[in-house]
Amino acid sequence: MIPAAVLRVCGRPPSIEERRPPVPHAGEVPITVAAAPITPLDVLCASGTSYFGQPATPYVPGVQGVGRRDDGTPVWFATSAGMRPGDGSMTGAVSIPYVDVVPLPPEAPLTLIAALGLSAVAAHAALTRTGRLTEGEVVLVLGAGGVVGQAAIQLALLSGASRVIAVSRSTAALERAVELGAEEAVPLLPDDDPAALADRLRAVSGLVDLVLDPVFGIPAAAALRVLRPGGRLVNLGSSAGATAPLDSATLRSGSLKILGYTNNALSVGERADSLGVVADHATAGRLTVSHEVVPFTNVESAWNRQVAGDADGRVVLTF
Repeated sequence: MIPAAVLRVCGRPPSIEERRPPVPHAGEVPITVAAAPITPLDVLCASGTSYFGQPATPYVPGVQGVGRRDDGTPVWFATSAGMRPGDGSMTGAVSIPYVDVVPLPPEAPLTLIAALGLSAVAAHAALTRTGRLTEGEVVLVLGAGGVVGQAAIQLALLSGASRVIAVSRSTAALERAVELGAEEAVPLLPDDDPAALADRLRAVSGLVDLVLDPVFGIPAAAALRVLRPGGRLVNLGSSAGATAPLDSATLRSGSLKILGYTNNALSVGERADSLGVVADHATAGRLTVSHEVVPFTNVESAWNRQVAGDADGRVVLTF
């Protein structure tokens, strides 16, 4: 028997139960799980209110994890737990279709890669695939305190950006952004409107080439005002607002491009390529993110803190 975090009622945290180890089917890879993050997508799916619909319960949450194959090879893997019927990563052992398994460097820091995971994949792919970042460009990162934002600051510089400007509500997040390489860190104030925030951005950054936007709302509207002609804004989320007060004149006068991004649009190969870049940088010590390592036995309290926003960065459960 192996331990598993089992969610039986949507909207409540999972609890630990003992389950039989999974039996691999044809085309599946058996993996001993080392660590599994609790991500916003896990929490959303488990709430029963996501656009995927209410999940069939009971099930084991966890849309991603890291572990080792039977031969000791370290791997990252993805699951569809909460989005489609089936179990996820928050258990001692899994069997995963081989297309959803990505080998990692032998010395890979598994816990850190679990914390980075799909958030860092999103940051990398949004910058390089969707945003078409080129050498020497200036990048503005909104929501710089989140995992996507933290990863984006570092990955933009590693991908050739000449400068990165960071925006966040949190003073601690702004300080961390500078430590991670941002040249300037601009606070988002409670009473900001697009014009006020744009003025502060313009004062420290001038015009920028590419905006990475996990927040939308007023920050996105402000960021458009400091894009150079032909500049691009890539939107990955809406934590600051489901709508944004955009104005036609700003878009038309600069011939600006607003691009949407989702990991769901990546092919298996594209996802693996970005994950490989993330893993290589993390293994070499060039990429990190704030995260909190929690023993798997504390999954209920860790889940509740993630839901409440009280966690210190991404929560990673370890076995």
